[in-house]
Amino acid sequence: MPMGIHRHVVRTVRYGERLYHLKELPRRYAEREWRFLRHIKDEGVPVVDVVGVVSRRDTPAGDRLDAVLITEHLEFSVPYRLLFLRQEHRTLRDPILDALVHLLVRLHINGFVWGDCSLSNTLFRRDAGSLSAYLVDTETGELYDELSPGQRQMDIELAIEKCAGELFDLQASGVLSVDVDPFELGEELQQRYDRLWTELTTDEVFTDDERYRIHDRLRRINELGYDVDELELVQDEPGMTRMKLKTHVVEPGRYRRILRQLTGMDVQDNQARRLLNDIHNFGAWLQQDEGRSLPESVIAHRWMERSFEPTVAVVPEELRGRREPAEIFHEVLDHWHRLSDAEGADIDLFDAAQHYVDTVLRDLPDERVVSPSDGDDADDDLIGYLPDPLADTGTLRAIEFGEEASQDRDE
Repeated sequence: MPMGIHRHVVRTVRYGERLYHLKELPRRYAEREWRFLRHIKDEGVPVVDVVGVVSRRDTPAGDRLDAVLITEHLEFSVPYRLLFLRQEHRTLRDPILDALVHLLVRLHINGFVWGDCSLSNTLFRRDAGSLSAYLVDTETGELYDELSPGQRQMDIELAIEKCAGELFDLQASGVLSVDVDPFELGEELQQRYDRLWTELTTDEVFTDDERYRIHDRLRRINELGYDVDELELVQDEPGMTRMKLKTHVVEPGRYRRILRQLTGMDVQDNQARRLLNDIHNFGAWLQQDEGRSLPESVIAHRWMERSFEPTVAVVPEELRGRREPAEIFHEVLDHWHRLSDAEGADIDLFDAAQHYVDTVLRDLPDERVVSPSDGDDADDDLIGYLPDPLADTGTLRAIEFGEEASQDRDE
């Protein structure tokens, strides 16, 4: 079975229609990482889904084996090496940096020190022309109520060092041009992090006649993909007000939640924003056509029936692993805009979808399942099969977040 780039043995298995990644490590560390992944997921941070821990694994001779942490494969995720092998980093340089920075900031907002931030420990999913980063490894992490500036800076410096090392490896293998300066990219990672952290957390002082700045600040935060559930206004002195944002109340996902409520779809942040914009455009046309106002829920339902679902249905079954449906719709909209612009008039959306399938999608690689070994596409010959997840290898335990991890028997 293939082994990923990791300090531990990581295997990929197929069970039924799904893929799972199995990482061998000492039991107490496996249970600790299980708790961290569950906690971070509950806080709304993009992270792989953890299934459980297999413990009490023994050989036929009775020797103790390491535990196994099981996570579910993240469909349509792309390892960074694959992006570089395809030379997509030329167009996705900024999205890669931004995605990594957003992930790091979200972790720090929730009091989590990653301790091992690197491109190898991150998976990327396409998000309406951009990228979203998902955390896949929390083994070296630490959880606190709140992080100090020193803790955050230490995590950033480790991230810069590790990412630079990975880029040097790519240069040595001939994948990345020697003209690229890995340390320069590291410095840019620091700058982008500082800008985002400042925007999300720094207090802002304004006079009594500048309350419009509250709305400006909240709008900028929303545009970054975050929400503010509450804020605190403190009167420092007569005529001067300080706006305080507590880090634990800032969270991502506003557009995703709105779209989920309207359509039931769970997509990435930028995809949700793009789809909501199209719903609004569709609604304006629909209400004009019918000569009456319609509830947003009705507009969204008709948009699904008349626009989204028929467009995605144009894609033949054998090509549906190339992109997930929301990304396909986003790319079709871009394709439709380019064709209409060239034509000088609107063309039919479904004609544009068919043209996109024939001229773009057919030439793209499949991304539904990607093997963890060097970023190659997964192949059935490379994937192990797990006939029974509980067969003689151990016990699958569900442990609560607050439960103390027990020591290995041989310690």
